[in-house]
Amino acid sequence: MSAPGFWDDPQEAQKVAQRVTVLKNKLQDYIKLQKNLEDVEVLYELGQAEEEYLVEAEQALKQVVKDLEEMELQLLFQDKYDHNNAILSLHAGAGGTESQDWTMMLMRMYTRWAEQKGFGLETLDFLAGEEAGVKSATLLIKGDNAYGMLKAEKGVHRLVRISPFDASGRRHTSFSAVDVLPEVSDDDSEGIVLNWDEIKVDTYRSSGAGGQHVNKTDSAVRMTHRPTGIVVQCQNERSQIANRLSCEKILKAKLLELKRQEQEKELADLRGDQQEIGWGSQIRSYVFHPYSMVKDHRTDVEIGNVNSVMDGEIDPFIDAYLRMLAAQRQCEK
Repeated sequence: MSAPGFWDDPQEAQKVAQRVTVLKNKLQDYIKLQKNLEDVEVLYELGQAEEEYLVEAEQALKQVVKDLEEMELQLLFQDKYDHNNAILSLHAGAGGTESQDWTMMLMRMYTRWAEQKGFGLETLDFLAGEEAGVKSATLLIKGDNAYGMLKAEKGVHRLVRISPFDASGRRHTSFSAVDVLPEVSDDDSEGIVLNWDEIKVDTYRSSGAGGQHVNKTDSAVRMTHRPTGIVVQCQNERSQIANRLSCEKILKAKLLELKRQEQEKELADLRGDQQEIGWGSQIRSYVFHPYSMVKDHRTDVEIGNVNSVMDGEIDPFIDAYLRMLAAQRQCEK
């Protein structure tokens, strides 16, 4: 960064500056962890003379272990796109208002999680339900390792509860699908170039809450990639240009994901694996009634406090999933 002419290319310079910030934060976390461990050792030595210091040392050690586990988690981000921002899409399953309300609850859960992480969050698309909830929504979550963590959330999420929309108070089961893609730049798009002869672009008026401008012009954009049938849309920006750029970003990410899935399928065929490549079946169940529990069906991690999970406390599920992937990679080696 101190080299002459570094800022001659502002776009490239900004990428380097962002990477430097990430590395500095990691170094500071390490130095802080090292200092805290030294403090624990001092407290333990003092505790040999006065017992109250042993209690303080135990509490400090628990925090050190927690910080160490978080740092260890960083080592599990080994895939090419793990450090990228994440494009997270939610889609309500069959069930009308029930599933749409469940999708809104999941959207709130991921929003709270992103806020707790200090991540940036941008709504790219939002389609409200007729009575309540959300039919579909697309969020851009900006932060280091955002995709690496949120890829653990890709799949079908199942809710079991007493429905607030059922006057008879019956128990209902609802489903919502979560898809997660890495935000890709031109540098890491693996040759994905949009051919505009193959893309149909439609513009229309945004739906839902808007301002003086949003709902009065054709600012919303829908892109259809004819060869694959992939459809993406954005309507939350105030201008058509901004929505178009967001659409391009999502379409590139989806085409890259399709390319990666095809490569994985080829490898699976060579290995003789019969594993389904895609969203798959439900990955997690959230039970509000007749008991309170959230269970991940891939790792068997269970949390009894469903309300804390809905408030964004999903790190135990992410942690277990990433460690499971690391163990699988180790076995393959």
